[in-house]
Amino acid sequence: MAKAFISGCSGQALTNEEVMFFKSEDPWGLILFRRNIDNPQQVRDLTRSFRDAVGRDDAPVLIDQEGGRVMRLRPPHWPSFPPQKLFGDLFLTEPKRAREAAFLGARLIAHELRDLGINVDCLPCLDVSFPETVDAIGDRSLSADPAIVGDLGRKVSEGLLAGGVLPVIKHLPGHGRSLIDSHLDLPRIPAALDDLEMVDFSPFKVLADLPLAMTAHLLYETIDPNTPATQSQKVIAEIIRGAIGFDGCLMSDDISMKALGGDMLDRARKTFAAGCDIVLHCNGEIAEMKAVAAASPTLGGRSLERCETALRRISAPIAEFDAGAARARFDDLIAPLVA
Repeated sequence: MAKAFISGCSGQALTNEEVMFFKSEDPWGLILFRRNIDNPQQVRDLTRSFRDAVGRDDAPVLIDQEGGRVMRLRPPHWPSFPPQKLFGDLFLTEPKRAREAAFLGARLIAHELRDLGINVDCLPCLDVSFPETVDAIGDRSLSADPAIVGDLGRKVSEGLLAGGVLPVIKHLPGHGRSLIDSHLDLPRIPAALDDLEMVDFSPFKVLADLPLAMTAHLLYETIDPNTPATQSQKVIAEIIRGAIGFDGCLMSDDISMKALGGDMLDRARKTFAAGCDIVLHCNGEIAEMKAVAAASPTLGGRSLERCETALRRISAPIAEFDAGAARARFDDLIAPLVA
């Protein structure tokens, strides 16, 4: 039975040490970054070697393929996609066109990912943007209007699922008010709970039926003034599971980010204790990977049920897909904003 963590790896092929680690520790999934990617066949070989090591053909392989600044797959081997904000901007004047573009962009991304053996995309980003939103989120946010974020976030999710790729809604319960990059430090959010419920939580409520979500490494002072959301029992129980109503598989954001304190063993233990089902560790440093594995339980109980429910949502594409025609239509849809 798999353990309750997702791991990175160091390069474009698994080292012998990584193969042995994955065989013995059996992480639920693998996440890929630019350092892991060169060309399509190389990525296919990498995803296959991971699944061979853990002995599960359906093991999740994740990536952040959003568009704009956050694209792990890039030209010349893969096409470019615009940042998510473009769909929100288009929605302000042509909502029907924006919905189609958001769906079709995600469907095209899914087409590329599935060919490589990647079956989970960490998208959509449901963080509502504000004038002060840190650049680490920036144009990754669909809109400053939570209703638009929820509307288009649904279309993005539907596009990924139609292409046989599982979406991850992120970053619960909302990263848009952050003034600091959580990769570098712990952001503190002083907003009143009423304001958070009305704006930040709103898109997540709309998509709470989706089976996989990622936390935010933010400290919400009016909810839990001492602990970042990823490690806060109060935030997870009362807000994510309670007010927002998300009952799917909850994975942490990358616990190697500097927003969290302590060593990797301590970070992982606190994250599980708070109520996360899965811990995510991304940097591919083997010593840290071993520490996370040591803190990670074998999946069981409600967490196992949630993981199995998420995997059941991954299926073969539901219809024939002409990627060339779809890309031509997509480029036509977004042409007013990229001309």
